Amino acid sequence: MKKCRITVMRKVCHRDLMEQYENPIEHACDLHEGDVFVSNGWQRPDGLCESAWESMSPFVMTLSHGGEDIYEGWMKNKRSAMISCNDGFRPVSFLIEALDEEAE
Repeated sequence: MKKCRITVMRKVCHRDLMEQYENPIEHACDLHEGDVFVSNGWQRPDGLCESAWESMSPFVMTLSHGGEDIYEGWMKNKRSAMISCNDGFRPVSFLIEALDEEAE
């Protein structure tokens, strides 16, 4: 089983939707573009949002176990996936890449 690098690529805020539908939240997301996490196999890295992990964990599991070419030609790098968290107000996009390094 391999480790996977998870990079925060983009963080978007849909302020119009937040104003219209969301109750005020003091603290919603600690992630920043450029943040990098490394999973030990398919285990959630420390500091990675649990909700985001729920969205990406099936892809991390597939890639860490040697799977590739998810959705048959979707990604240029067959050992990667681009996944967003499920927060409709401030979605975060993550690039997940299988590494050559073995998980512990």
